Order: sequence, then structure tokens, then C-alpha cells
Amino acid sequence: MLRVLAVDDEKPLLEELLYLLRSDPRVRSAEGASDATEALRRVTRALESGPDGADGIDVVFLDIHMAGLTGLDIARLLAGFARPPLIVFVTAHEGFAVQAFDLKAVDYVLKPVRPERLAEAVRRACEQLGRSEEGPAAAVGAADAPVAGGPAAGPRRPAAGVTAADRGPEQIAVELGGVTRFVAIADISYVEAQGDYARLHTDEGSHLVRIPVSTLEERWAARGFVRIHRRHLVALARIDELRLEAGTTSVRVGSAELQVSRRHARELRDLLMRQAAG
Repeated sequence: MLRVLAVDDEKPLLEELLYLLRSDPRVRSAEGASDATEALRRVTRALESGPDGADGIDVVFLDIHMAGLTGLDIARLLAGFARPPLIVFVTAHEGFAVQAFDLKAVDYVLKPVRPERLAEAVRRACEQLGRSEEGPAAAVGAADAPVAGGPAAGPRRPAAGVTAADRGPEQIAVELGGVTRFVAIADISYVEAQGDYARLHTDEGSHLVRIPVSTLEERWAARGFVRIHRRHLVALARIDELRLEAGTTSVRVGSAELQVSRRHARELRDLLMRQAAG
């Protein structure tokens, strides 16, 4: 069972997070800290007591925007220890996800926190620590199991949880601020790799999902999506122009110009020629 520290400088949100964590049978203890100084003091005491000590902490659930040091600052400091606790970021802002997973976060939970989404974060932490999962919360985690191997097996392991699951063959679910909406795959122009995440670009905007581009490449090949670069997957039908300049290849997709790597350039040209001829 997990020993947890929750950190948030907004008291009502901290109390709600602690309530949800203490309601999970996989959590042995959950304590709170209302600022970075208190959090670092608490974690330092835990590290000094050792992993099996009375003050030990297994996971820190960490807000990002706080007065003074941010959650990202705290995570960077903790990364300097030999055996730091796992980190789960809990935030209202999706824009820090790439930085969070560069810091080896186990999960990135958006506010307002839904109980089932928090239960999934607990599941991932339990799995990474090799702890057994028991009780009803484990069932919730299993129901929301990742599509591609599960991020809980490692902080940098590509995965997709409930926020990036397919809804039938035509749509993909995306989550923003605790609200799940469904985006038609046909509306996606291209996909951009961002760490363990992928950003889906449509005419209306973009959406971040926790699923690797390599997995989307496999799933969506039959839908006409092609890999043009290690960072980009593009809908072939959305390519407006193919440009060859000074030995480099790029494509224009709407207002975006995307570089094509040498290893993908010939295949892309062939596909576009066949599409034009067909």
C-alpha cells in the first residue's frame, strides 16, 4: 500500500485530493502540504528515515502552479536524490505535460480531478512500485487500462490511458480540464510527438493525448496516415504541397510546414504520386 504526500497551495483543492486518496484502499496514508517549503521539508524527512522508515513517502501528488517554487521546481529538486519518491502531477494546465514526463512523472492528472482518473494514477504508481492492487479502486484502474502497454510500467513508457482511448473506429477521446470529448479521426490533419504524449492537430485547434506517435502510426495506417519524421505523422489527404528545396523535403499541411526526414522522403513522394494518379 502507498504512502502519499499531496501538495497544493489551495486548501479546498488539497482537502478534496486528500479525501479521494484516503478513500482508495491502495493508499495506506495520505498527508498534505500547502506549499513548496513544507513539501520539501516533509520529503527530506522521509528520505532521511529511509524507504521503510515511519516517515517514508512512496508518491508525491504535486500541483504545478504554486507560490514560490512550482511543482516542476520541486520535481527537479527531488530528482537529485538517490531514491526519490514517484511524482504524479495534478494540475489545471495541460501545457506542462511534456516537461512533466521529461522529469519522469508517473502520471499527469488534470483538474478538476475525477475519482476514476485519480484511481488510475494510483494504479500506475502501484504497478511501478511493484505493489499489489486490491479493492474496488483496482477494478477502476483495470477498467481504464492503457491501450498500449500502460504507462505505469515506467515513467517514460509510451502508453494511453482513459484519456487517449479509441471510441470505436472513428473517434479518439481527449481530456481537457476533467472533461472528455471525442475528436473524429477524419478531422485530424497531423500528429506531433511530444515526449510520451502526442498532440493531435485539427483545423479548430490541438489536443494532447497520452499515447505515442508510433502506436497511432500503426493504428491509423489504413486511414491514410503516414510517418514523415520521427516527430510527425500526417494524414496523406491533408497534404497541400510537397516542397523540395536545397536537398530538403517538407510538406505544407494547412498553415503548418513540416519537415520530411530523408528516410521517409522517397516513400512519401511515391504515395503522393499514387494518390494523384488514382
